[in-house]
Amino acid sequence: MQTPPFRYASELYDDLWLPEETVQVRETVRAFAEKHVRPVAHELNNTPESVAAFPRELVREMADAGLFRIPFAAEYGGAGLQYPTLATMVMLEEISYLSSGLAASMIDVQLILFGHTLSHASAEVKEQLFPAMMAGDIEGSFATSEPAASTDLSVRALQTEAHKVDGGYRLKGQKRWITNSPVADYMFVLAKLDQGLTMLLVNLRDEGVTVGDPDKKMGNHCQLTADIVFDDVFVAETHRVGPEGHGLKSALTSLTLGRVGIGACGVGMAQAAFDYAVDYMKEREVFGQPLAKFQHWQFSFADYATRLESARNLYVKAALAQDGGRQGVQQQCAMAKLVGSSLAGDIARDAIQVCGGYGFVKELAHTGQQYPLEAIYRDSKIGEIYEGANEVQKLIIARNIFGR
Repeated sequence: MQTPPFRYASELYDDLWLPEETVQVRETVRAFAEKHVRPVAHELNNTPESVAAFPRELVREMADAGLFRIPFAAEYGGAGLQYPTLATMVMLEEISYLSSGLAASMIDVQLILFGHTLSHASAEVKEQLFPAMMAGDIEGSFATSEPAASTDLSVRALQTEAHKVDGGYRLKGQKRWITNSPVADYMFVLAKLDQGLTMLLVNLRDEGVTVGDPDKKMGNHCQLTADIVFDDVFVAETHRVGPEGHGLKSALTSLTLGRVGIGACGVGMAQAAFDYAVDYMKEREVFGQPLAKFQHWQFSFADYATRLESARNLYVKAALAQDGGRQGVQQQCAMAKLVGSSLAGDIARDAIQVCGGYGFVKELAHTGQQYPLEAIYRDSKIGEIYEGANEVQKLIIARNIFGR
C-alpha cells in the first residue's frame, strides 16, 4: 500500500474551539480509520453496488470500537458525551476522508437519520432497537423520497399512504433512493395519514414489503440505495413516532442534522483531495521546478485552505448550536451543507487537474498502484443533491435574510 499523504489540516487548522472530549473522538476515529478503513478504502469506493459487497465485517468493527455509541445519551447505552452532535460530525469528517460512501451509510443515515428518529420513538421500541443498533446487529434506514417526490415533502406530493386499522396502520406505497434499504432490518417511513404526514417504523421482514436490488450509481458505491414497495403492510401503533400528523416535523428535525453531516462529509473529502494534490505538487517537477512553485496553483490552494477552514468552522458551529439547544439552527445547518458539499467537488476537480493522469486514473496497470481522486470527485457530487439540494439550502438562507 502506498504511503498516505501528509495531513495538512494538522498544520493549517487548529482544533482551538473543540472541547477536549471532541479532540479525543477525532484522534480515536482517525486511528480506527487508518487501521481498518484505509486498507479497504479503494475496494469500498470502487466496487459496484451489491448486497454481497456491503462491508458487514467493517460495520461490526465500527460497532466493536464503540463508534456507534458516540451520538447517543447514556440512557440509551450511548457514550453520554456532553457534545454528541459535534463528536458525530467530527467522526463523519474522519471517515469521509477515506470513504464518503461508508460515512454516509453507517453514520449519516444509520446514526443520524435513523438513530435520531429512533430517540423519539416509543420506550418499547427504543429499548428493543438501540442496543442492537449500537452493537452492529441491525441496520437502519430512513425513507422520505419517492419516485415523484424528494425535496417536496408535502401531503400533495407524497403518495405513500397509511390507513388506521385496529391496533395500528396499513401502509401502501413506494419509496426511492433509500440508503441502506437492501441491507436494512428496520426503516422509518414518512407517509400520508388523513390530511397530514406521520412517521412509522417498519420491520422490513414483514409481509408485504418488497425491497429492490441496489441502484447502480455514479459514486458512493458502498452506500446502497434501492426502491421499496409497501403492499398493505401492517404497522403496530407502538411503531408510530410522535403524534399522528407530526411526521414532517420529525423528518425535518433529523434531516436538518443530516445536512450538517453532509457538510462534514464534504470537508473530509475536500481535505483528502487537498492533501493528495499538495503532496503531488511538492514532488512533481515541470520545466525544471516543482509544480508547487507555480503561482497559479499556490493561489488556488491558498484559497482552498481558507475555504476548508471556513467549511470546517461552519459544521462545528452548527453542531455546537444543536448541542447547546439553540433555536433556529436551520440556517447554520444549511450553510454547513452548502459550503462543505460544494467545496469537496471544487477541490477534487482542481486536484485531478493538477495531478493530470494520476488524478484521472483509478489504478495504474503497470504498477498496480491505486489512486483516490477520481473516486472523491464522483462521490462528492451527491452531497450537493441529497438531504435537500443545495439550491434548497440557499433558499433557507435567503428566507432568513429577506423573509418568506
